[in-house]
Amino acid sequence: MRFDHRHLLGIEPLRPDEITTLLDLADRYVDFNRRPDRHARALSGLTQINMFFENSTRTQASFEIAGKRLGADVMNMAMQASSIKKGETLIDTAMTLNAMHPDLLVVRHPHSGAVNLLAQKVNCAVLNAGDGRHEHPTQALLDALTIRRAKGRLHRLTIAICGDIAHSRVARSNLLLLHKMENRIRLIGPPTLMPSGIDAFGVEVFDDMREGLKGADVVMMLRLQRERMDGGFIPSEREYYHRYGLDSEKLGYAMDDAIVMHPGPMNRGVEIDGTLADDINRSVIQDQVEMGVAVRMAAMDLLARNLRSRPSEIIT
Repeated sequence: MRFDHRHLLGIEPLRPDEITTLLDLADRYVDFNRRPDRHARALSGLTQINMFFENSTRTQASFEIAGKRLGADVMNMAMQASSIKKGETLIDTAMTLNAMHPDLLVVRHPHSGAVNLLAQKVNCAVLNAGDGRHEHPTQALLDALTIRRAKGRLHRLTIAICGDIAHSRVARSNLLLLHKMENRIRLIGPPTLMPSGIDAFGVEVFDDMREGLKGADVVMMLRLQRERMDGGFIPSEREYYHRYGLDSEKLGYAMDDAIVMHPGPMNRGVEIDGTLADDINRSVIQDQVEMGVAVRMAAMDLLARNLRSRPSEIIT
């Protein structure tokens, strides 16, 4: 397995074969996580620090579970009570942590580029758990694994990404990954929620949900990110749901075997109908959560191998 990276800061630097390598290993960890005994040694003797400057449930919990299942010593830093709140700069925090000799640093930050800056200041491997509007690489990787397991492949699919594209780092990372794997990508949403320069993205753009979903194999819904909005991007949640919320009628325009995805947390009745979100025949939303642990285990395993410059002991 070749994965020639010190950090996992984004999808952009990854080659298609490296994406496949990570997903193949994550596939093995899915099976591992379904065993009664879920204790491996890939990160044995290593220290993992989780630094979340933004609130998170799924991502932080899955990184913590992933590290513990691989044998790491895991520490969650309470950034709301950290010295950052007392005026310490991000770089000073990085230098302090570096003096403690961690091996893996998992960081979520509200500002784009902050995780990359940290990576330049520490000696350990850094994993980006989401930075501003920039990237969320492990979310795109777990989405890719979910698609590959559900559809049997990760290429030449028609994938519709719907909703708040402009403010979504999930959308950006998925665009990069799905392009690398030769898929046809459609973006669906109101013009006010499309990023500037969208014509350069090499995607099809629709503001009509039904037209955009025609023939789609995968329907990926996105959360309305009100915390990143500074104006009236939508007239009302009720109107938004009427035009862009996914329900069974709109889904009927997609392929009969199309799968429904959402990175969470969901706003039921705004982005997606609650009954459809829970439909085990169409929705893979809970599968995405399961794949998240396996993908993060695979990512940390591969980075740990590069730290140690030798193969690590994984699944036995």
